[in-house]
Amino acid sequence: MKRGLLLIDRGSREREASEELEVICNAIKAKRDYVFTEYCFLEVEPPYIGDGIEKCLKQDIDHLTIVPYFLYPGKKVKNAVTDVMKFQKDTQVKFVVTKPMSMHKTLINLVENRISSTLQENNVSIPKKDVDVLIIGHGSKDPNAQMSLDYVVDGLKDSYRNVNRCWLEIEQPDIVEGIKTCEKNNPQILIIVFYFLHEGAHVKTDINNDLVPALKNSTIKNTYITKHLGVDEKMIDLIIERAKEVENAD
Repeated sequence: MKRGLLLIDRGSREREASEELEVICNAIKAKRDYVFTEYCFLEVEPPYIGDGIEKCLKQDIDHLTIVPYFLYPGKKVKNAVTDVMKFQKDTQVKFVVTKPMSMHKTLINLVENRISSTLQENNVSIPKKDVDVLIIGHGSKDPNAQMSLDYVVDGLKDSYRNVNRCWLEIEQPDIVEGIKTCEKNNPQILIIVFYFLHEGAHVKTDINNDLVPALKNSTIKNTYITKHLGVDEKMIDLIIERAKEVENAD
């Protein structure tokens, strides 16, 4: 069986997003026997889904594994799956579509790693039980998005003093309210987790537009911000696991 893999990302104009996706695709190919691994974008920037599918179908394959590379199973994922499956009727190559990157223990481990790394990098050596955590997600109108982030929050609660979450946009609580909630707990140390796949405009600019003034107006003294989820061996293994789930059932 000759199989290829296509990642569908939301899309970003920031070059870091494309660079990270290239690294991820190369890492997956190195671990699995795919004929090729490619990526495309749902929106914002080419290569779009049509471009990605066209490129894949020019390769010598009979099966294509399609991975919606999203943290939430919301409207964007549904749109990506709908768009990609339109091309199935015009080819003999069989498409299988994985679950998105949500509701999995790997994401809890990833966030824990980001928190631990941030504490180490800043030479903060206090017990995890004395650390407060605020996770900032993107926000979505789809209720499953909230459920997905709550899954991560609930998975961390036994390890840290307090774990809360807030949203960059669309949903409440927003970042200002998230900081106010943390402030009420009088944290000794507050770790703020950027729960985003890429270092796009949201991570570079949008979050800080709200976060910086919110922290300035708060009484919280010691705050540290993690890196986004980005390229990580655990995320690469999660993509491979999601792919195997549908390939084994194929």
